[in-house]
Amino acid sequence: MAETRQQAAKRAEQLRAELERHNYLYYVLDQPEISDAEYDRLFNELKQLEERYPGLVVPDSPTQRVGAEPLESFRQIEHPRPMFSLANARNRQELEEWRRRLSKILKDAGEDPDAVTYVTEPKIDGLAVSLVYRDGHLASGATRGNGEVGEDVTNNLRTIGAIPLVMRLEPGEKPPSLVEVRGEVYLPLAAFERLNEERAAVGEPAFANPRNAAAGSIRQLDPQVAAARPLNIWCYQVGYSEGLKLDSHWQALEWLRGHGFRVNPEMRRHEDFTTVYDECLAWEERRPQLDYDIDGAVVKVDDYRLQDILGIAGRDPRWAIAYKFPPSTAETKLLEIGINVGRTGALNPFAVMEPVEVGGVTVSHATLHNEDDIHRKDIRVGDTVIVQRAGDVIPQVVGAVTRKRTGGEKVFHMPEHCPSCGAATVRPEGEVVVRCPNRSCPSQIVESIKHFVSKGAMDIDGVGEKLVERLFELGLISNMADLYDLRREDLVGLELSSSINEKGKRVPHRLQEKSVNNMLSSLEESKQRPYHRVLFALGIRHVGSINAQLLAARFPDIDLLADAGREQVAEVDGIGPKIAEAVEEFFAEPRNRETVSRLRRAGLNFAVTDAEAGAARPLEGTRFVLTGTLPTLSRSRAKELIEAAGGKVSSSVGKGTDYVVVGENPGSKAEKARELGKTILSEDDLVRLTEAG
Repeated sequence: MAETRQQAAKRAEQLRAELERHNYLYYVLDQPEISDAEYDRLFNELKQLEERYPGLVVPDSPTQRVGAEPLESFRQIEHPRPMFSLANARNRQELEEWRRRLSKILKDAGEDPDAVTYVTEPKIDGLAVSLVYRDGHLASGATRGNGEVGEDVTNNLRTIGAIPLVMRLEPGEKPPSLVEVRGEVYLPLAAFERLNEERAAVGEPAFANPRNAAAGSIRQLDPQVAAARPLNIWCYQVGYSEGLKLDSHWQALEWLRGHGFRVNPEMRRHEDFTTVYDECLAWEERRPQLDYDIDGAVVKVDDYRLQDILGIAGRDPRWAIAYKFPPSTAETKLLEIGINVGRTGALNPFAVMEPVEVGGVTVSHATLHNEDDIHRKDIRVGDTVIVQRAGDVIPQVVGAVTRKRTGGEKVFHMPEHCPSCGAATVRPEGEVVVRCPNRSCPSQIVESIKHFVSKGAMDIDGVGEKLVERLFELGLISNMADLYDLRREDLVGLELSSSINEKGKRVPHRLQEKSVNNMLSSLEESKQRPYHRVLFALGIRHVGSINAQLLAARFPDIDLLADAGREQVAEVDGIGPKIAEAVEEFFAEPRNRETVSRLRRAGLNFAVTDAEAGAARPLEGTRFVLTGTLPTLSRSRAKELIEAAGGKVSSSVGKGTDYVVVGENPGSKAEKARELGKTILSEDDLVRLTEAG
């Protein structure tokens, strides 16, 4: 029996409240209570109700986050109160000078400068926005613009799950008639890296940095584009309000937290100035571990009354200052453009530069994506170039400083022949990547073996990249299957490299028996890796660890997958035609089938075992937090391993966190994990957990 409109309206109201609550738990607190599937079920129920009764649709329904048509242009919005810029301090002396200036002003006004409290917070390198709420509902959202007038990007901001469409209120609480919330929209670093890879793969220009990516996502006319990118926000200020009484910035931050806004948990309040500089340095130290880019720390006088006394100087408030970190960009000379040949034959250009310090790290190599991107940026060998480094993202060349050209710079062209094997290169139709078609290319073979032994694949301890290159050079391996034919007598005493001692004599460095024993033992242990790990280790183009799990679940034996046509493979949820084509091409190559046969004879798993079938996703329902630099896994690779095993990765430690993976130089997340009694894991612990299925 169909429900009445009154019943539908009541149920829709319940669903909207429930979905917004789960949005808050997921996006703001990182503490979800239900699975994605359950959320989708509730969402679809609401959507169906609204389709049956269009009059039930309200602007702040969760179904309307992505419902607007593309705009022809942005209208202008005047901010309720100007969004000022900040003065900068680049060292302790300049920070102390700022404090002395404000102390003098306060002392002249009859205030005690030693009684001032301060707040420190990260300076997010994103897109500043203003969110205006009327009677608790999001009314408009705008970019900073010139500080007084910005662009109306409300429809794009509504697509960001962390931005509440309706303010969270306590039972019986009346919302302020108007409140302006300021925040910084950003793109997480791992998502930025993936976005650029995807754009490069289809021939689109890469974004120069995460900030440009966030701004480019918000400052465009189609909300669907913004919705397709995992944008997030940190809210950091109440800019203007009516009907809301606040006495300090810290009180405003607490109010924002309590009303559903995402506020950085690492912000600190300081009773005096003595700990402020140390906290700025702490932000600089934890910068590489963050999943978002920051270019400094912001220091603010906490008390609003004292802020009013200090006032504004030009366009900078005297009561706040940005402690800027060393620049994440630098200029240097591009000496040459080298080429790496990947395991799938892709020719990947990279920049060889005069060493330069960027973001506190000396770099001499950087990525250049592809030939089209090099030409779009008009980068030439011999140019002075701008190098960008953000967090743990690989350094990249942003562009050339054309005004410094001398006329001797050379336009780059991809080589017509593979630099490794000499085969004529090809550029498949519709692709931006130039490839070596020779499957016997030495570089492709070496890179495929490196991938095979890597941590996320077969995880063979003691077989690093240098050893793979040396074994290949000596002819001891020419295929990943050859690893299982290695003998102790071939390895003990093997010369790996040499050096010159203080007497000028050459000293060889040889492989010791203990290392060989560890290697052979690890090779034997690798035979227990589950089928999906072996499938990933084969290095089939486009088949990452998650796709390997999907394929293994649908084709529980390698022979079934090898004999399947691309149409069958493409029918697997999450596997598209491009991956299906790559799988078919891989198994159409006799050499690849022979490799699989040899690995199977060596004892590797090429079928789902009964135990695996019963526990294919050992981390299902668990939540992880990553902090610090892991020994071998990048942040994005560790996240991929966790998600492939059914787990989820959060950015902050909370009650819903199950495990915290800690590397070198961890931030405050490790300390908080210990306070909350959370299980702390090393990289090895993590890998063992992901293999538990």
